[in-house]
Amino acid sequence: NPLCLNQLQKDLEEVKELLTNATRKRVRDVLVAEKQKLELEIKNQPLPKPKDVAEEEKSSLGGYTVKINNYGWDQSDKFVKIYISLNGVQKLPAENVLVNFTERSFDLLVKNLNGKNYTMTFNNLLKPISVEGSSRKIKTDMVLVMCKKKREEKWDCLTQVEKESKEKEKAAYDTADPSEGLMNILKKMYAEGDDEMKRTINKAWVESREKQYKGDIPMDI
Repeated sequence: NPLCLNQLQKDLEEVKELLTNATRKRVRDVLVAEKQKLELEIKNQPLPKPKDVAEEEKSSLGGYTVKINNYGWDQSDKFVKIYISLNGVQKLPAENVLVNFTERSFDLLVKNLNGKNYTMTFNNLLKPISVEGSSRKIKTDMVLVMCKKKREEKWDCLTQVEKESKEKEKAAYDTADPSEGLMNILKKMYAEGDDEMKRTINKAWVESREKQYKGDIPMDI
């Protein structure tokens, strides 16, 4: 405790000062004993504990960590390229932009950018990548993650989860009855649309039913 140590040192100084003025042996003996006691106590004071290394690193990295959700991507025969926009990232030391690759994943950590850390993780990549051949490039306001494809083939999406989601969506529309497939699309558009979209679909639906009743459209369509 720095405060306690400070008090002990002040006491020791005062004892030393009294010793210089003391003339009686008995008084001097008491003061010498007190001086030795204080010196020992000061010596045995615990040293201030060094900051926990992880905590220190955390504080030097900035206040908190932000998860990156926005990105763009494209591909060539050999690489899948993920573009992540981060203002001012080019001003950081290169060692502050870390990417860890495995055969089916990568995670990005950008340390201490404008007082914050940024992370992004991609698990279950659609196809295996080469860890050795993958890398990252720092550009103006952007990090480019280059995932080297193990096989030169086209990826339809980035992750297995996206693929499964697309397949489920497709299965919902690919029904035996084309009008049912159309109905599913309209229902989805209606559910996800704004008020304007809902009004448009309602209007089209009403007009379509009116035409059926008038006989303009055969009833089996």
